[in-house]
Amino acid sequence: MLTDLQKEIRYLKEEKNGIILAHNYQPQEIQEIADFIGDSLELCIKASEIKDKDLVVFCGVDFMAETAAILNPLKKIVIPDKNAECPMAHMLPAAEVRKYKKRYPSAAVVLYVNTLAEAKAEADVLCTSANALKVVESLEEDTILFGPDQNLAWYVAQQTDKEIIPIPEEGHCYVHKMFTPADILFQKEKYPEADVLVHPECNKEVQELTENVLSTGGMLKHVKKSSKKDFIIGTEVDMVTRIKREHPEKNPMPAFEEAICENMKLHTLEKVKNSLINEEFVVTVPEEIAQKALKAVQRMLDISLR
Repeated sequence: MLTDLQKEIRYLKEEKNGIILAHNYQPQEIQEIADFIGDSLELCIKASEIKDKDLVVFCGVDFMAETAAILNPLKKIVIPDKNAECPMAHMLPAAEVRKYKKRYPSAAVVLYVNTLAEAKAEADVLCTSANALKVVESLEEDTILFGPDQNLAWYVAQQTDKEIIPIPEEGHCYVHKMFTPADILFQKEKYPEADVLVHPECNKEVQELTENVLSTGGMLKHVKKSSKKDFIIGTEVDMVTRIKREHPEKNPMPAFEEAICENMKLHTLEKVKNSLINEEFVVTVPEEIAQKALKAVQRMLDISLR
């Protein structure tokens, strides 16, 4: 049952010919008014398919809204709270990428979509946690500069013969760094029959405790097709919210209840309403950067959709 504010937002959205995109880490009240919910790859694909809408409200963090702007240069992209930044994306500025490119001139540059537009413009191709291995394996080069998440780089390196060089060396997601092996083992002791699903941004010691190292979209697909009921979810807590909403017959449990992305939670229903009424805060990318970044984004999409 939607609240009056949620109903008002839906009315305003139709009035403005808008669409609301939300990441899996958004809280329930935002998920309920979104037209589309997904992980980074799914949101990229959805953003590339927007044809008949004038206004895109992006309930995620800055790099996601920038990617939507890169893919939709003629549309207005707004983010409800302009302070919703991804700390990991800010760990790899464009200047740092250029420094590594000079050091390894023959290497291909694969950057996680969790990067700012200025860094994307320096990449050969982008990737997400869902398609990182596929993207790396599609390249001719044997040496890959991979950033900014060191744990995703480690995950890919375990499955390929290519040399994976993380850039920067200590890039990470502060939320996924919260998980410890003790968290997983404690939940596993309580629910011995549960499947353990963890994100590749988790530390390698956590990844090594399960065969199910998955993107958030991959987690949702795993739960849907599994005959099991119990699942220990090693990612941001509102992924559990989405699974419960869409699969009430399942029993997903957070591996660590305090794994909360405060940046994602800056968006509220009141801010979404404001973004529709006042069409703020507009996200733009300088044309020169956007054109360069678009090549890397599009190459990733082409590889993903093969």
